Amino acid sequence: MVAHHVVYVTILALGVLVLGGSAAAQSAPASSSSAFGVRVVLPGGAGETAGGVSAPPRGGTTLNGWSYGDGAVSAGWLSTAARTSASSTATASGSATIQSVSLFGGEITADAVFVRSNARASGKGASGSLDDSSVSNLVALGSSVQTAPNTRVALGDWGYMVVLEKAVVRQNQSRLGFRGFATGLHVVLTAAHGGLPAGTEIMVGYAEAAASARKAAPPPTPPPPPTTKPPGQGPPREPVASPPGTAPPPTVQNPPQGVEPKLTAAGYVFPVYGQASFGDDFAAARATTGWHHGNDIFAPLGAPILAVADGTLFLVGWNDVGGNRLWLRDGAGNEFYYAHLSAYSPIAREGAQVKAGDVIGFVGATGDAVGTPPHLHFEIHPLELLWMGYDGVINPYPYLTAWLRLDDVAFGGWTPQEGRAPEAGAVLLQADDISALSGLGDDSLSSYLVMPDLFGEGQPGPTIVGAETGFSG
Repeated sequence: MVAHHVVYVTILALGVLVLGGSAAAQSAPASSSSAFGVRVVLPGGAGETAGGVSAPPRGGTTLNGWSYGDGAVSAGWLSTAARTSASSTATASGSATIQSVSLFGGEITADAVFVRSNARASGKGASGSLDDSSVSNLVALGSSVQTAPNTRVALGDWGYMVVLEKAVVRQNQSRLGFRGFATGLHVVLTAAHGGLPAGTEIMVGYAEAAASARKAAPPPTPPPPPTTKPPGQGPPREPVASPPGTAPPPTVQNPPQGVEPKLTAAGYVFPVYGQASFGDDFAAARATTGWHHGNDIFAPLGAPILAVADGTLFLVGWNDVGGNRLWLRDGAGNEFYYAHLSAYSPIAREGAQVKAGDVIGFVGATGDAVGTPPHLHFEIHPLELLWMGYDGVINPYPYLTAWLRLDDVAFGGWTPQEGRAPEAGAVLLQADDISALSGLGDDSLSSYLVMPDLFGEGQPGPTIVGAETGFSG
């Protein structure tokens, strides 16, 4: 079934990535994306789709519950989004999040399914990513299922399931293009089951993105030999230290203007419990990463660190720059980075589902923060900027200020207990990050990031919020 869909995507890609019409239209960058939460396709083409969106122009939807048939398919909550842009560079992204999945009255269940596809193309190259797709706590016919990409699972004598079905199509002729799709769960019935006929297909979580651009004319003189890059890497989502002996860049990358995720509605909380202080030090120069991608929240060593929203934890472990760090993805697809933890709480595990206010770790000074006062380094990566990798951030200061003022109190989260904070959980050390791209070539990244206008922190410096007397930023 995987090969069948690869052929389908290839045909579709040829229709979208190669534009018809005038010569001007054929030269312009182009992009498209789509996503849906759940789709049931019956023999003959009938069926139903939940949360289908596409772009251009752009789309997004959220449903608080959906079901099909007499218990054949149900989902407790789903959200989908599709976005594109096309100027000198074409970009596209599609994503779908589905929670509390149940098929055939509980014979197949999953806590959450998340899929995302990103694509980007200019005259110098095309690339994309399917890395972030995941399935949490998948159980089929009473057995836990591993969630490696394109894993096929037999379902008794009535069908089979493909987990994290992925495919990539590339174009490298007169136009450079990338098209990728990911399906979280793809169930095919080879015999009637659960009230559905043989030949029925059920897809839970689908995201697709495509981008293409006309290949740039070769330069008049041969360029210098390119720096060798590891194949199959997109823009880094993690902080990367500058090479030893190099000076940090004097300027910083300015993310696109006007990106303001809705993070001050009820349901978000301040990430540190108890006494804390912070300033607007976003974009300040840093020796390791070039510039400061977030805000530092200073607090006593071991102060509890809280999940700012309901969501999923991932990349829980060690990073040379962030030390003990973790990421949190909320239900809308926004991501939050926590770094320099002294320790994790027992619930801080890869793929764990957490609630706003849950204790996930404790303030420290690990990684490149050794020798500094204990603090939490905190970043906000909104869904709209995830295609930029680690540089896809916004200034968290206004959101931290709102959360500190308790603007958002209508949530059912953690209630602080009297007395001392809980003891720190086990510290994860020497854990390696594991990430991979599907189907990317080693020539796709030469122009992945385009540096826009630059800005600096300015004078006289940040205003410190909540600091004790004598504290200096």
